[in-house]
Amino acid sequence: MNSELRERLGRLERIPGEGPVSSGSPVILRIEFFTHDKRSYPRTIDAIRSLKRRGVSLLHAKRTVEEVMATGGAAVIALPIVEDLETLTQELAAAGVRATAITAEPVEVRSLREGLGQTREEFALRYGLEVETLRNWETGKRNPDATARAYLRAIANAPEEVSAAYAGTLRRRRDAINEGPSGSDV
Repeated sequence: MNSELRERLGRLERIPGEGPVSSGSPVILRIEFFTHDKRSYPRTIDAIRSLKRRGVSLLHAKRTVEEVMATGGAAVIALPIVEDLETLTQELAAAGVRATAITAEPVEVRSLREGLGQTREEFALRYGLEVETLRNWETGKRNPDATARAYLRAIANAPEEVSAAYAGTLRRRRDAINEGPSGSDV
């Protein structure tokens, strides 16, 4: 690519008057549009600029906003550098975007299990976990990884639904095993 074209493309990435945020912490945001009345529309360009200033590429910010527009719902985006969550949410609100930080707070496994009135063995059976793994988490010998924390949060928020979903998985497995190979000439 010649240098003139490279320079012109580089200018497309710059936002006049607004430099990137220089320091802060990573944040995962759930964004959705809101309007005060049906005649007003979100200011998508301003929302994209706000997201880009926090360390995501222009294309990623654009695609996230487009996802919200296409679904009429919400999208989740990880921002590498947020200087102040309040500043960001106000900036996005001015653009017609509601932003909520998604926090991955640790789950107190023992409190969760005891709150459900279950022994370790009952909890492990009901949700498909190893008893030894539960013991390690509860005693602090090990910490749940990100996937396990998400599963534990799902259990904390909807214990019956998660249990039913897990039981359905077991039932389908059992049925598949009982059916055996299809097309057998017995």
